[in-house]
Amino acid sequence: MNVIIINGPNLNLLGKRETSIYGKISFEDFLIQLRSDFDEYKIHYYQSNIEGELIDKIHEVGFSFDLIILNAGGYTHTSVSLADAIASISTPVIEVHISNIYSREEFRKKSLISQSCKAIICGLGLGSYTAALESLEKKIS
Repeated sequence: MNVIIINGPNLNLLGKRETSIYGKISFEDFLIQLRSDFDEYKIHYYQSNIEGELIDKIHEVGFSFDLIILNAGGYTHTSVSLADAIASISTPVIEVHISNIYSREEFRKKSLISQSCKAIICGLGLGSYTAALESLEKKIS
């Protein structure tokens, strides 16, 4: 099974930025463990701070992969174009967030991409990605 994790803006700084919210582990270090824990899947990874590049990647894999796990970062709350890209593809998308977006600032409580996603997982730290992969095992997605 081909799975891709797509991370949006500022997630390249995990382990360095706002560690009280996002933790002290880099995503690259976490990805090593995730691939080991879910070795039955081919887990690809892509990160960009640029909205158009995220859309291009969704278009590229959106008809051939089994699952997209998307943490759109700040674009979650602002990008109609990202929502349109998700709605345009056949691969299911699970929206994930490291923090609980509903317990943060008011503007973070509105996701423009949620209605196009199969599910939303938030507030479990990096475990949100783990839960998304576990949903594949349980046939939830």
